[in-house]
Amino acid sequence: MQRIKRFFKSITLFEYLLWGGSVTAIVLAFVLCRNTNYYSLTASLIGVTALILVAKGNVAGQFLSIVFAAFYGVVSYAFRYYGEMVTYLGMTAPIAVATAVVWLKHPFSGNNTQVKINRLSVLEYALSFLLGIAVSVAFYFILRAFDTANLIWSTASVFTSFYAVYLSLRRSPYYAAAYAVNDVVLIVLWSLTARSDTESVAMIVCFSAFLLNDLYGFVNWLRMQKKQQKFLQEKSE
Repeated sequence: MQRIKRFFKSITLFEYLLWGGSVTAIVLAFVLCRNTNYYSLTASLIGVTALILVAKGNVAGQFLSIVFAAFYGVVSYAFRYYGEMVTYLGMTAPIAVATAVVWLKHPFSGNNTQVKINRLSVLEYALSFLLGIAVSVAFYFILRAFDTANLIWSTASVFTSFYAVYLSLRRSPYYAAAYAVNDVVLIVLWSLTARSDTESVAMIVCFSAFLLNDLYGFVNWLRMQKKQQKFLQEKSE
């Protein structure tokens, strides 16, 4: 019980407002668009909750990300976004499992509610970027064979998703920046669908909320990184 109380106290007022505002926007969009796809609503609510926890470096966010990937994969299949389906079910979900394990093994100073932030070399960033391009090129031909809707944007989503999950696995603050770019790609992707299907507007609102949460996650991880470095320096003196 004490652990649960500490968990809720660790969430700041701004984080509660960000989460509450995101949930409200998602639900309102779902209702106003007369959306009947409850898989998309469930995915959106789980996803935005996961992002708040991941933004705090809490491993629970990774477990929720696995659940989100499963629901979002079903939604993507329904709209013939096979790139999204394959990316989230075949890449994002498995890597989220691996990330959860890694985060559990690297708590900050024994604090299981916050992961120890890692500092990557410029070489690793460059190599992972090139690897992401290689993966995306391979996916382009696979997705084309499946007659994937909006092929170019779907391929761009594969690249940004891959880079984001890799950086998340490696505990880099820049995971959130990569996810923010991915959110922009997905906003465009679902906007294209919304021209002929108004229910997709709810997904645009969803990823707009995701964008705000990922931007906050980037800022918060940089802040946590400074605090962790300061703590370690003081401890070593």
